[in-house]
Amino acid sequence: MYIQWYPGHMTKAMRMMQDSLKTADCVIYVLDARVIRSSRNPAFDKMIKGLPVLYVFNKSDMVEKADLASWEKYYRERGEKCVSVNSVSSAFRAEVISKLAELNRPLIEKYRNKGVNKTVRAIVAGVPNTGKSTLINCLCGSKRTVTGNRPGVTRGKQWVKLASNIELLDTPGTLPPAFDDEERAVRLAMIGSIKEEVLDMAELGLEAIRFFKQKNYLPFAERYFLDSLEYEPMEIMDKIAKKRGYLLNKDNMDYERTARAILDDLRKLRLGRVMLDTADEIDV
Repeated sequence: MYIQWYPGHMTKAMRMMQDSLKTADCVIYVLDARVIRSSRNPAFDKMIKGLPVLYVFNKSDMVEKADLASWEKYYRERGEKCVSVNSVSSAFRAEVISKLAELNRPLIEKYRNKGVNKTVRAIVAGVPNTGKSTLINCLCGSKRTVTGNRPGVTRGKQWVKLASNIELLDTPGTLPPAFDDEERAVRLAMIGSIKEEVLDMAELGLEAIRFFKQKNYLPFAERYFLDSLEYEPMEIMDKIAKKRGYLLNKDNMDYERTARAILDDLRKLRLGRVMLDTADEIDV
């Protein structure tokens, strides 16, 4: 499945971030816990090279703890700072502030020795729909930024104060200008990070079926009353459409409606806490 979506506002956003990075001390890189590998933007990775980075695995409540622990271990072994959070809960606020202080300790100490109370500036970045704005709102204790459960909501510069010595810059979600890995694009589309208007939803539904078939994920079969996942993806799509009564007419299935139902079930955890990018396929 070929996916390409890079609207003009993303080009503008990348330029804005590149300019803002000149005055930033560090980066809060928000990754969706379901797609930790796929929600890395190679273009942004190049831009932030050399800056301290705190990787935030957001929406951690949507995956199994054991799966997430494998990614945490991988990042720690690489010497990277990371924290797993659920941005609709403020329980993690103290941990994030502590990690930011630890990340920027050399800089803070440098200024303290000069008698200056340094304000740390952190850019919050990530692909669309990873929950950056919700994270900032939760960290700051009030609704400071515009949020929305769809890609492309945040626009423009929005500096907000997290603590007396920490400021955050919310940034629009950006995707790579071109996907060199179609699997990553498909998985981002599956969780809703790519605008549906540019997608072939029926084909995306088939990609989801292929994923669950490859994993032999039995909760998927149980959800749609399938006796097994040994069938071809198209056969599985037909079976689900028939069982749900998603028909265009007597002889034709409504594949788009079927696909949307599958993706909605995935995103709303009716298929369980599914991590699409598992640590056994790490190649970040």
